[in-house]
Amino acid sequence: HFFQEAIAFVRQIGKLPLPCRSTPGFVVNRVLAPYMLEALIAYQEGNELETIDEAAIKFGMPTGPIELADRVGLDIALNVTRILSKKFSDAISGLLVNKVNAGNLGVKTGQGFYTFSGGCPKKKKQYAKPNNELQERLILALVNEAMACSEDGVVEDLDLIDAGVVFGTGFAPFRGGPIQYARERGIRSVIDQLELFENKFGTRFKPNEGWQKLL
Repeated sequence: HFFQEAIAFVRQIGKLPLPCRSTPGFVVNRVLAPYMLEALIAYQEGNELETIDEAAIKFGMPTGPIELADRVGLDIALNVTRILSKKFSDAISGLLVNKVNAGNLGVKTGQGFYTFSGGCPKKKKQYAKPNNELQERLILALVNEAMACSEDGVVEDLDLIDAGVVFGTGFAPFRGGPIQYARERGIRSVIDQLELFENKFGTRFKPNEGWQKLL
């Protein structure tokens, strides 16, 4: 009864309710975590901030993962990494700890990974253009975690996961959500690319078992 009242209230205030199990990160933070983790790993590998963000924007994201972290707040990002610590390496946590300890929290302090002026990040005009592999790493990290949310029973319906990720994270709306994107691309293609990345980068790219059910 309380659940139905809560759903009705959320609809009354013009929001999309997303019934989900109470687990660390729920849906939005959980699917964003591997995406932002991959962005920070790419940064530690020597990729420029602008290169990483453009890779996501070219896919259709409204903003890149590095700028998104700055806008969310690096203190909040650090807290999420602690809640979802199994997904994050110590190196990534350390990178965020150093930023937070220095008082560089992102847009709200004017300095994070980027320097902000009037709420806008100052980005370099000249930087290396992103390659396809970088874009694939970012997007498939998120897409694979969306399937993990289904397999772990966080959300019962794949369409609801898609809706939650589109409305909650800004995932390229014209792609219909991460699961719909995988379906249109081809489930086998998604599995194959994840397996290639698993061999190259490690177990964080292990294809979720749920993909086999959609083949």
